[in-house]
Amino acid sequence: MLELLRIHDLALIEDMEMEFTQGMNVLTGETGAGKSFILKALNFVTGEKMTTENVRPGKEKAVVEGLFHVNDEQYILRRELAAETGRSRFYCNDRLASQDTVGELKPSLIVHTSQHGQQKLLQPAFQARMLDDFLEDPTLPEEKDRLLAALTECQARRKALEAQMKALEDKRDILEFQAAEIAKVAPKAGEEEELERQRDTLRNQSGIRDSAMQGLEALRGGSDGPGMLHYMAGLERAATALGKHLEDYADLPGTLIEVTESLKEVENRLSTAARHSAPVLDNEQIESRLYALAQLKRKLKRPLDAILHLSKEIEDNLSFLDSCGIDRKNLEKEEEAQCDALAALLLRLNKAREAAAGELAEKLQRELRQLGFSEHVRVRFAFTPHPLHPQREDCVEMRARLLWQPNPGQAEQPLERIASGGELSRFLLAFVSLMSKTGRETPTLIFDEVDAGVGGITLNRVAEALETLAASRQMILITHWPQLAKRAQRHFVISKTVRGNETFTTCHRLATPQQVEEELARMAGDEGKL
Repeated sequence: MLELLRIHDLALIEDMEMEFTQGMNVLTGETGAGKSFILKALNFVTGEKMTTENVRPGKEKAVVEGLFHVNDEQYILRRELAAETGRSRFYCNDRLASQDTVGELKPSLIVHTSQHGQQKLLQPAFQARMLDDFLEDPTLPEEKDRLLAALTECQARRKALEAQMKALEDKRDILEFQAAEIAKVAPKAGEEEELERQRDTLRNQSGIRDSAMQGLEALRGGSDGPGMLHYMAGLERAATALGKHLEDYADLPGTLIEVTESLKEVENRLSTAARHSAPVLDNEQIESRLYALAQLKRKLKRPLDAILHLSKEIEDNLSFLDSCGIDRKNLEKEEEAQCDALAALLLRLNKAREAAAGELAEKLQRELRQLGFSEHVRVRFAFTPHPLHPQREDCVEMRARLLWQPNPGQAEQPLERIASGGELSRFLLAFVSLMSKTGRETPTLIFDEVDAGVGGITLNRVAEALETLAASRQMILITHWPQLAKRAQRHFVISKTVRGNETFTTCHRLATPQQVEEELARMAGDEGKL
């Protein structure tokens, strides 16, 4: 239920506040006074777009606020439209909200049965959804959508797998050729750098060995005579003898021993250098291996680290090709199981739709007759099969389309071919009236000139239907007919006034029976009372 609507600085409205009641709330006034714009403001606060030209001239922003009650919960919606930027902000219960949040709320707040709603009625998809609203089990379409989504997702995975299989199968020869070439060379991580290091070592090997041998010869001696270690031994003996005679030289042998130990350490290191400086491979082997790696890089057109990565990728792809047949069969089994579940659900859904269609058609015919249609009017839902899986004949959804025959002798035709604006209005009213009888929670109903193209006795029947509907649902109705307005629980008059050089749209709630009588008389074009 919409309890309160406030509009500030929107178009010709400076500041307007409307407090609605349960039942029928009527908006009347001369053509062009701004009645429909109030409904535009209501649509704006519930998510519809509006341009900056609708901000009142000279004002920074337009503001629309609405107070709603839904299922014992209160929602205060507020939306601001900035004149400078054209941007708008939503607030829900005094907190910033997104347009998506408000959009999700809107279906539970208002149903706008204006000309736009009438045009939706012409769409077969909308007609099918309306039939689903009258199913004994209204969860069946949602379950169908869930199963269909799962099936579609499974099909997508299977098709992606098959596409990957085909792409790899087309490249199998190339992959196997590349794998064979890599296997022939069998490169290892870091091998190229190690070979280059060994080659550099080999080039310097002669100089390293010569230097090490020269050092060893100086320490050990050679063809020219004894080396440093020989002389150190004699020096130690002389120092030892000297220390026996001179106390001050007693520590000299120890010093010489330390020097000798250091020279022996040098000898060990030089021996190691002479013994271990040679590479694992000889020069010919190194160059041959580097050439093989270079040939592999040229052939595969990528560096060695990328070739190593490619080798792993090829191995994985070939393994995938060998094993993906099992994965595809598993997906096919999953898809088959989902098709079985969908087929079983569709059987229930199609039968439920067929049963609901006959019952709804009968009810619609009765409602339409009460709204001024011929006693011979006929309504029927025709079903068209829509396959949901190309290989499964049992996965077929029967979708409804509304056909009608206004008079005997006329052929059945889709609603959009023969229905006038007034007929569409009454069709929509008939649907809404039936929906209200289901006992389900429905939002505020907005009727924007549902009486257009209707007059005479038919108008009285429309008025009776609206009054009956308003007994159980809140309704906001724009009308130019007093026959409808006099049935309202609350009556608002919308008018346009000029003050100075400015135009204003104002709203006045009729508070007394006399005020209502005067407005009804004006609507009837009679100076007297209606």
